[in-house]
Amino acid sequence: MFRGIKKLKIDSKGRMALPTKYREQLTEVCGGQIILTVDPDGCLALYPVAEWEKVELQIGKLPSMHPLSKKLKRTLVAHATDMEWDSQGRILIPPELREYAAIGKAAVMVGQMHKFEIWDEAHWNQQQEQWKKEELLLEGSEATEAMQNLVF
Repeated sequence: MFRGIKKLKIDSKGRMALPTKYREQLTEVCGGQIILTVDPDGCLALYPVAEWEKVELQIGKLPSMHPLSKKLKRTLVAHATDMEWDSQGRILIPPELREYAAIGKAAVMVGQMHKFEIWDEAHWNQQQEQWKKEELLLEGSEATEAMQNLVF
């Protein structure tokens, strides 16, 4: 279970050091086999390989000729990249993924239970402000009913 927010630096070569705590968790959960891909919200998603394979199975079940299914496959699956960290715990984020998420020199790694999101720090801060302005529970949505039963 991945949780928390960590601020990170991206070096001039596009490398990012995974926090030790998260490396240890990823080693335990998936032997360090991870997948990095784009997320439709404008960030990157880092999955343990077993979690990514569940996502791929779900995507594979979508209708192959539906325009949204095609778009999802072309976006998420096409950008999925097997990653390894080096001896210093860094991963090299490919330029096309950094460009997609507009990641500069400062980033944040956000735990999302079964995956991580990697955001450009400034973009993350802007999104936080936007989310504060929006209502969390939208009336009439299916998610609303399930979320109303959550206890905080």
